[in-house]
Amino acid sequence: MELVKAVDALWERGWLPYDVREIVSRSLDESATSLVVDVIALSCSPHAASTVHPRWQRQLDEIGASVWWEGPLLEAWASRHIETGSYAERTAAELLKFIGRLPSLPLILPLPGDALMSAVRAGLDPKVLNRVRGLLAKAESTAFPEEAEALSAKAQELMNRHALERAMLDADLPAQATSRRMWLDKSYFKEKSQLVHVVAGAFRSRAVAYDGFGFVALVGDEVDLESVELLSTSLLVQATRAMVAAGGKSGKGSEARSRPFRKSFLVAYASRIGERLTAVEESPVVEDERLLPVLAERKQAVDTLFEQMFTRTRTSRVTVRSAAGWGAGRAAADVADIGTGRNAVTSS
Repeated sequence: MELVKAVDALWERGWLPYDVREIVSRSLDESATSLVVDVIALSCSPHAASTVHPRWQRQLDEIGASVWWEGPLLEAWASRHIETGSYAERTAAELLKFIGRLPSLPLILPLPGDALMSAVRAGLDPKVLNRVRGLLAKAESTAFPEEAEALSAKAQELMNRHALERAMLDADLPAQATSRRMWLDKSYFKEKSQLVHVVAGAFRSRAVAYDGFGFVALVGDEVDLESVELLSTSLLVQATRAMVAAGGKSGKGSEARSRPFRKSFLVAYASRIGERLTAVEESPVVEDERLLPVLAERKQAVDTLFEQMFTRTRTSRVTVRSAAGWGAGRAAADVADIGTGRNAVTSS
């Protein structure tokens, strides 16, 4: 099947399952998105689970890519979605043309069939990760700001304590850097990506925004990158909630509901969060001096991988056109929870 060959070629060009689903869903219709998920499943199905990287498998699970049919895919797909065979063929042709034009991305994971499980460095402990996700989910769903801040603070405390403890446990292992891609909403992408950038910096990681696609490429230690994703997601929820609340207090047509206000709000929010995270980072939270060279070695590994992956980058600039939005954004960032209650790591 030509579509399977095309998707196989995407893996060679650095794309991952979630990336493909996202770019198709943002560029084509629901039919093409549904079909590409099935094609991804068919592409990956011949490979034994032991040869598929855990992050790759998690992405397959997240997008729901599994072989649910028997026989030719297009016939099964058309039947399941109550479409004609000609419609399925047109959808497949449009999808094939689209993915054939996608450019190459840096290769960040071994392809299915090539993964060496013994070489996979673990991320956040699953128990810690589940607790953090549970706390942040409650924080993002509650209507009470004080409760959200308390839940977020607890989640961030867990992440930071675990990250430093893991660094101590892995002190004798060679430093390894890896990369992830964090897809953001299209609306105000440039401004939201700045928030991800400042959070990445606070966790010894680096970030590059792909404005044309809608994702931020992150480079860092596995544990740090999971923390960046979790905290960035939580802060984006807090920022959006505060931004919408500011507009809700004003009448229709007011400045607080305008795009310049919201862009300025998000830029100011990211700027102030960056200042707060930098202040926390510079505080004496690491008491065990043995950890300092470990963190320095990890930084070097991150810088080396970043330079290998991105040979041409440029600094992005944003223009603030609303003083009111800038002030409101900084005020919201001042009360946003960044989990400053970091526990010091000491030798036992």
